[in-house]
Amino acid sequence: MAERERKPHGKGGSERGTRRSAAGRFARLVGFLLLLIVLVFGGGFVAFCYNALTARPPQIYETDAIVVLTGGSRRIEEAFALLEAGAGERLLISGVNPSTTPESILNVIGGDSQLFECCVDVGYEALDTYGNAVETRKWIEEHDYRRILVVTSAYHMQRGLFELRHIDPDTVFVGYPVPFSDQDASWRQSLRYLRILGSEYMKFLGAHLRAETGLSALAPAGEGN
Repeated sequence: MAERERKPHGKGGSERGTRRSAAGRFARLVGFLLLLIVLVFGGGFVAFCYNALTARPPQIYETDAIVVLTGGSRRIEEAFALLEAGAGERLLISGVNPSTTPESILNVIGGDSQLFECCVDVGYEALDTYGNAVETRKWIEEHDYRRILVVTSAYHMQRGLFELRHIDPDTVFVGYPVPFSDQDASWRQSLRYLRILGSEYMKFLGAHLRAETGLSALAPAGEGN
């Protein structure tokens, strides 16, 4: 029996091989880019956590006034203590719930009632950190301040300072971080801190994205401090 003639496959096989090779290179490129994104994101998160957990108050203030970004009574207590110590001539409590009166704040934090009445301003406009920055800028312009001591939680400080400096680049903002409480060092509390830091890091990236794209005015209201 005559042997069947075999059709040459050189051209078709070569094309399929080229396509497979190109697809393989593309897949490797995508994989490399994904790995790079994960490394950059992860590295940024590690740096963010390190800065939050090691942040310490400045030794010398030399500031005109104090702003506290609300989110807990401990922040306000620290800020009022700084006012009593002469770290600034006036204090703005930014982002207070409209149902909260100045009297109720004083009852919670204690301290000199005369100093509170004369030198503390309570701001009700801000709903989020971006709003804190807007409210603070208005207050600074009213009083013609140049250097401001910013009091907020250590985990919130990086985003708070970024929003303030972006909104008001002409003012010098000095951070006074209120550290995590070390009363409970259990693993459950550590996981809670990690969740807080993770959530705050995403908001921090979002603030940078809005600033870079010029969409700061679209900052989500009520996103929390």
